[in-house]
Amino acid sequence: MDLKKDSEAAQRVHASPEQLRYARVLDAGMKLGLGVLVAGFLAYVFGLVPALVPLAQMPGLWTLAAPEYLRATGAPQGWGWLATLGNGDAWPLVGIAILSGVSLLCFIALLPLYAARRDWVYLAIAVLEIGVLSLAASGVLTVGH
Repeated sequence: MDLKKDSEAAQRVHASPEQLRYARVLDAGMKLGLGVLVAGFLAYVFGLVPALVPLAQMPGLWTLAAPEYLRATGAPQGWGWLATLGNGDAWPLVGIAILSGVSLLCFIALLPLYAARRDWVYLAIAVLEIGVLSLAASGVLTVGH
């Protein structure tokens, strides 16, 4: 193996503007989501905000199946967690939602680049990807409720 050739080849590789924009949005979204997740968790653990389910009760609830947990705590299902944002135990969910939705934001950020380049195929693929991710997040296609 010639390490010099590998190094020269690596230096010649350039990321496209689309790849760079996707990476920047992904990086920012990941940092924001992780920060919100950690801050929300700390607020819950240290009791800075009242919780729907007090931390002291959690060990007894961990063993329950999801439907039993929901019944025992009165926690909402699906997007209902948004109504509980006044409770500290819902705050980490905001970070999770950001982390889950950042790929959607990445595709949205690509739309102007593809449109300006008149790259209709990639623009259509990005729009379809946005549609699929939005449909999946909506909860419309749930099974077993």
